[in-house]
Amino acid sequence: MNKGLLIEQDSFNIIKREMIKNFTNLELPIVQRVIHATGDFDFEQIIRFHPDAIKNGCEAIKNGLDIFVDVKMVEAGINKILLNKFGGKILCHISDEDVIIRAEKEKLTRAEASVDKAVEKSGNRIGVVAIGNAPTALLRVMELIDKGSFNPALVIGVPVGFVSALESKDLLNSKKYPFITCLGRKGGSPIAVSIVNALMKLI
Repeated sequence: MNKGLLIEQDSFNIIKREMIKNFTNLELPIVQRVIHATGDFDFEQIIRFHPDAIKNGCEAIKNGLDIFVDVKMVEAGINKILLNKFGGKILCHISDEDVIIRAEKEKLTRAEASVDKAVEKSGNRIGVVAIGNAPTALLRVMELIDKGSFNPALVIGVPVGFVSALESKDLLNSKKYPFITCLGRKGGSPIAVSIVNALMKLI
């Protein structure tokens, strides 16, 4: 084992030793990877899993379905080598010219417009949604699911911030469909990335 992998393994051993809350065998690697990415044990207390979240997310990725992400930082952090083994793609439309034009024309945020484009263009191919930055994207995803026009296998909603982030995650936490979220203001792209990568490693 190379030095980098040894350091990572030592880090995970320390995290496991210092954790105080119990998780299932499937949840634990995800929580550990989130703590590893942030150095923040608060996530042990605030992360929430729907009972079917991990099973559904892993099956969707394994079956080659695509992953929609809200921002380029999430796209950049996802392990492409692992994802390529399963055949899925990462969809990120936040910087697309037509999305920018649509957002201005329809008085939407770019994040909302990017969700609309993804669902219209690739809705039945999207298995996992991973929102790490934009609460408006998460709110739009939930709105479309509630309308019956979108049906991803898993919604990972962990936006960070002070405006609508907390509220959007509280709403997601109340849903009946599979989700992974974290309560409060904390979150961010590294959290979304950690969860997606952990799911792929579980497979």
